[in-house]
Amino acid sequence: MSGTIRVPAPENEPVYSYAPGTSARAALKAALKQVGNERPDIPVIIGGEEIRTGETHPIRAPHDHGLCLGSWHAAGAEEARRAIANTLEARREWASWAWEDRVAVFLRAAEMLRTTWRPRINASTMLGQSKNAFQSEIDAACEVIDFFRYGAFFAEQIFDQQPHSETGIWNRLDYRPLEGFVYAVSPFNFTAIGANLAGLPAMVGCGVLWKPSKHAVLSGYYIYRLLEEAGLPPGVINFVPGDPVEITAAALEHRDFAGLHFTGSTGVFQSLWTTVGKNIARYRSYPRLVGETGGKDFILAHPSADADALRTAIVRGSFEYQGQKCSAASRAYVPRSLWKQIRDPLIEETDGLAMGDPADFRNFVNAVIDRGAFDTISGYIDRAAASTDARVIAGGRYSDADGYFIRPTIIEAENPTHEAMCDEIFGPVMSIHVYPDGEWSQTLDLVDRTSPYALTGAVFARERPAVREALERLRYAAGNFYVNDKPTGAVVGQQPFGGGRASGTNDKAGSAFNISRWLSPRSIKENLAPPTSVDYPFMGAE
Repeated sequence: MSGTIRVPAPENEPVYSYAPGTSARAALKAALKQVGNERPDIPVIIGGEEIRTGETHPIRAPHDHGLCLGSWHAAGAEEARRAIANTLEARREWASWAWEDRVAVFLRAAEMLRTTWRPRINASTMLGQSKNAFQSEIDAACEVIDFFRYGAFFAEQIFDQQPHSETGIWNRLDYRPLEGFVYAVSPFNFTAIGANLAGLPAMVGCGVLWKPSKHAVLSGYYIYRLLEEAGLPPGVINFVPGDPVEITAAALEHRDFAGLHFTGSTGVFQSLWTTVGKNIARYRSYPRLVGETGGKDFILAHPSADADALRTAIVRGSFEYQGQKCSAASRAYVPRSLWKQIRDPLIEETDGLAMGDPADFRNFVNAVIDRGAFDTISGYIDRAAASTDARVIAGGRYSDADGYFIRPTIIEAENPTHEAMCDEIFGPVMSIHVYPDGEWSQTLDLVDRTSPYALTGAVFARERPAVREALERLRYAAGNFYVNDKPTGAVVGQQPFGGGRASGTNDKAGSAFNISRWLSPRSIKENLAPPTSVDYPFMGAE
């Protein structure tokens, strides 16, 4: 096939409203019933072969202890090593494909998800990860579609970059996939992250060992099946849920480990980095380590901020998906004059948020993911309630009788270094410190130094000099910075996502920066008129 190949111009997938009476709502309701009743027995998948290890775990809905959605088989070290060998074998053929043939698989998957697969992927996310319809739609449908569409577009842009050639010389770059395999480790909170961590390295020719979170096996399984139906060859991505210690050890000790694509906790990422460092002499090449590791994300209000906009941003930014977003707002700094305006309305709105089963579309918040999260989050709430320098002013109630439900909670912290202002809680808890109006400059310093993280942050102000000062003084405090908007909801192709400091390597998911990490360029120089004499002109006689 000859000609310059151009992928379709990408556009962000429109978000369905699921308003009453719409066909999309009816289809999603039907899918919720179907997925809730199917109870699949999910295998490990290596080279297209379904492997049932016999070590099974139930998939239970976080919001309903009695709802079993199926079971999954856990892989261990033996299956991990087998999967790695299969991935390396499959990669040889896959890497030889023309780039346009590889991206065509993912563009087809995006189109299938846009249409026939949308209700199933959304329903599995809603039930398995306890997300409401809107949160699932922007994640499991729209963001996955966007990752695949824009990934193809960014790959084309990268491949299109070629060096200058002087007369008689033809220079070019060969964009090779990494030599070896990529280990993709995805979290529970976003179905799209799993699709991106495994899918984008594969799109540019890498082979991928994918270990999804145990709390997102159901949606991850359907993402894998979507790619399979779209034409992804067996073994290019091997689906290996299971023991994280055994699988990780098998991956990181392997000579052909070429890259880590990770989203999870800072502690785990640092331990993986340490292991890679210890093993560095055994690898064929230096591995690429790409990680996004959480945050303690802030909202900073200037005295000139719009009160209603600030209140809305705090509620949405803190409590959508129960605060289980690495970008979720979890600390805020509000001037005293503005706090007098928003305190009571903020408490009223927070306490009025409907909570319950995601299949009931009236609910704004649902359950946290598991027992461990429930215990950790409720512990922070209890300690704040008993503290002398902080108090719970909204929410603060929780129950695990039917599911892992925690009411959206607001803590007013007199002490700006209280643990609730500093620790990543990863739940529906917002901690607010009220500062004197005249201490704007000091508060900028406080925001910058309070947390080791630097993922997302927002400033609210109507006075432009205040916005400019915050942008400059907090330049390294957040990799994604928002002005008069909540610090969540980054859109692929519009706000590339990632942060620095303890929040990760800032390789910007949803951009060409990330895709370039899975490529190893080769420079090729072809001399069209090679020299035939050893001597140079300067050597001539006077």
